[in-house]
Amino acid sequence: MKKFMSVVLASTLSVSLLAGCSSKTEPASTPPAENPPAQVETVKTGLAVVSSVAKSKDAGEADGLAQADSTIVAVTVDKDGKIVDCVLDVAQSKINFNAAGELTTPADTVFKTKHELGAEYGMKGASAIGKEWNEQADAFVSYVKGKTVEEVMAIALDEEGHATVPDLTASGTVKVGEYVEAIEKAVANAQELGAAATDKLSLGVETTMGKSANAGEKDGLAQIYSYYVAVTTNADGKITSSVIDASQSNVNFDKTGKITSDLTAPLQTKNELGENYGMKGASAIGKEWNEQAAAFAQYVTGKTAAEVAGIAVDEDSHATSPDLTASVTISLSDIMAAFSKAIA
Repeated sequence: MKKFMSVVLASTLSVSLLAGCSSKTEPASTPPAENPPAQVETVKTGLAVVSSVAKSKDAGEADGLAQADSTIVAVTVDKDGKIVDCVLDVAQSKINFNAAGELTTPADTVFKTKHELGAEYGMKGASAIGKEWNEQADAFVSYVKGKTVEEVMAIALDEEGHATVPDLTASGTVKVGEYVEAIEKAVANAQELGAAATDKLSLGVETTMGKSANAGEKDGLAQIYSYYVAVTTNADGKITSSVIDASQSNVNFDKTGKITSDLTAPLQTKNELGENYGMKGASAIGKEWNEQAAAFAQYVTGKTAAEVAGIAVDEDSHATSPDLTASVTISLSDIMAAFSKAIA
């Protein structure tokens, strides 16, 4: 019996020892290394405007017309010079005046762009391909994405500026010569301002005529005053870059409604005028308009639409925040209205 118990105890001890060996803790496995976040490609942001008042007319039996046609293009461009994104719009703004040199268009008019008008523009019914202006513009924009400016400039056009490329004639019959010109300028103007290739590109335009005046001792003035904003925003709705510009398309007329301006004179935006705009000498902070516009664009970078709309201004629409007043003293109402349209 003792021998039997000894055998049992020995067997039990052996099993216990084996169990102890088998329960030995294994070393923890090393977790797989995390992949580094993908590098997001940066892009340049550009804005350009091409304007003309050539379609303006004297008053006679019918009212006279001051008409500004401004083609506006915003682009983002990659390191290889290819257009990543493009937004195109046209502001066709019309001010009427009579043969007595009096304005007949309400002074508080705010003009819509062709994109804002949409179906109200009324091209679809007269279009040979049954497409509205904004549809044709969007098709042209889609066509130029991924191309270099040289490739865009090489698009075949007829003598009237219509594209002759089959890929374009099926989706657009509008003249595109000025679109090509504006794209060329926008790409040339493009700068590295913080945008990424994945950001959304938007365009906002605000056009008014509030500074227009009837003819009297001095010639009358039909002033089509536009502000333009190109904006990129990220997935969180924050501004990653912006470019601000403005133009004053002026048409003068006398007390008989006859236009006295040279309608063929080239028109430049405030950014293109630079120091020739002449604000620096009269500025309390000694800065030109384009410098102040660039400072405001930098200030709103990183902000959302709501934060831009919430920027404090006085009754004359001048900034009141010390962060802005040191670098921006221009009126901000129309600029902020353009931002609101761009990132609504």
